[in-house]
Amino acid sequence: MTFVAGPVRVDVPATSANLGPGFDTLGLALDLHDELEGEVVDRPGLEVVVDGEGAGGGVPLDETHLVVRAMHAAFDALGERPAGLRLRCRNRVPHARGLGSSSAAIVGGVVLARALVVDGAERLADADAFDLTARLEGHPDNVAPAFFGGFTVSGHAEGRFWSVRSPVADGIAAVAFVPPDGVSTEAARGLLPDAVPHRDAAANAGAAALLVTALAGAPERLLLATADRLHQDYREPAMPASLALVRALRGEGHAAVVSGAGPTVLVLTTPTSDVDGLVRRVPEGWRVLRLAVSDRGAAVHGAPGVA
Repeated sequence: MTFVAGPVRVDVPATSANLGPGFDTLGLALDLHDELEGEVVDRPGLEVVVDGEGAGGGVPLDETHLVVRAMHAAFDALGERPAGLRLRCRNRVPHARGLGSSSAAIVGGVVLARALVVDGAERLADADAFDLTARLEGHPDNVAPAFFGGFTVSGHAEGRFWSVRSPVADGIAAVAFVPPDGVSTEAARGLLPDAVPHRDAAANAGAAALLVTALAGAPERLLLATADRLHQDYREPAMPASLALVRALRGEGHAAVVSGAGPTVLVLTTPTSDVDGLVRRVPEGWRVLRLAVSDRGAAVHGAPGVA
């Protein structure tokens, strides 16, 4: 295996999964990016530096770091690991808030490792690299928009993860209300029942289908299209303030949802939305982020040469 000489940089967007009814299938890339910079070195060992979210002991700096684990999985898929690695992470995506920080790490790590191999993109095509990221994450809803950008519909069939992009009309954006405390995906998933009423599943199927149409060009349908009866209410014990905010905002006509596993509340906005007024609804102690939709997923910058 031949590695490129010098550092390679990858940026990868935040994402919001589910968007209300699209549990484990729908995801949207947002214009807030983590940046990873990696370099293969000759001497054995690993150096990890983290700036921003997760710095100061918030994430491990060894082989258990999620980006490193994803890089190793990609190197294994390519057939060999380098002797040593340097990795710098500049994290902007909030951790444990439902904005896809783990998916950004996984997708960023796989794309970075592939880019550090001279013929990596030929040996690990996009479809295979995406499938690897979904296997590492366990579900495709966040990794798909992080990898491909835009709005994605994803699933699993015949032993493979798949994803397709769907259009997003001009002017659709998002406002994220980020609470001060996080909730782990595992804890949020642990609250979901093993079965739901057939009428609730049917309602969600209809809303998810409508959401694809609403995002593509019928924004007046976004409130109806983001209604959920499958997962959000069940998660209320872990994030009561988030569900209270979702209900209040929806009562005011805003297309508000729990972002991913929460506890961030995401509102889809249109050119006619009163975004300034919406931003003023941020609860005390929470952060508010005004985010455009990111049309691109993980992107590589700089592959200087052959080592």
